[in-house]
Amino acid sequence: MIREFERKPMNGTAALGAMFLVAVVAMFLIYSGSGEHPNAWLIVGGSLLGVVDFICLFGLFIVNPNEAKVLQFFGRYAGTAKEPGLRWANPFYTKKKISQRIRNFESNKLKVNEHDGSPIDIAAVVVWRVVDTAEAAFEVDDYQNFVNVQTEAALRNLATQYPYDAHEDGKMSLRGNTLEIAAQLKTEIQDRLAKAGVEVMEARISHLAYAAEIAAAMLRRQQAGAVVAARQRIVEGAVGMVEMALSLLEQKQIIDMDAERKAQMVSNLLVVLCAQHDTQPVVNTGTIYQ
Repeated sequence: MIREFERKPMNGTAALGAMFLVAVVAMFLIYSGSGEHPNAWLIVGGSLLGVVDFICLFGLFIVNPNEAKVLQFFGRYAGTAKEPGLRWANPFYTKKKISQRIRNFESNKLKVNEHDGSPIDIAAVVVWRVVDTAEAAFEVDDYQNFVNVQTEAALRNLATQYPYDAHEDGKMSLRGNTLEIAAQLKTEIQDRLAKAGVEVMEARISHLAYAAEIAAAMLRRQQAGAVVAARQRIVEGAVGMVEMALSLLEQKQIIDMDAERKAQMVSNLLVVLCAQHDTQPVVNTGTIYQ
């Protein structure tokens, strides 16, 4: 694999000043050789010097902040210029610009079957940057497209490993363990992009929903689960309140109740506490035994 190494080209301002002086010398030689006493050697020397000076102008290039120029000499990697400013290098170098700024990429909404087989729509946002310009330039054909494709591939693979919702305690899910899923997604994308000289700074799921064809059914399922959980909590609270009421009645000896009366009272209290609607009072003119 080709690894990046930094090359520090010559200061462009100094090189430009030197080329200006060479141009002045070349014009002086041509002018001197074409005077009253022509001298072909001076004219040829000045012309050659001017041609060389003109070719050297192509060695000037600008490096912007957080940008690098990958230098190649007839196909051979010659280093990477990173120091910002006007620079000069061999005019026969080809100079490819690679940005090292931080970038965002948001994937398309992908339809994937999650671990339980239900189709879901999922998308992710990845924050990345190039850290090895040589790998980005030579190890892959198009590093930006490589980031896009590998991110979506990693997202698809991750979505198939976990269910949308966990129906068992302690089981990871896409919706319930967002931090753990994001960390695993970042690791998987980084493993895929390391060969392209790319560092993944952050990865997270930006969109997660059941596919349209099953969204209504899954919504009813979630609502039913919520109702069951709420009812369970209500019953647990009601039983505790009934137990406390019976205990206080016995402690203060307000009324002496046998087992049948206790059962009747428990039944009435549970109806009052667990009913979904307001209960209607009933006036009992007799006893439970008649």
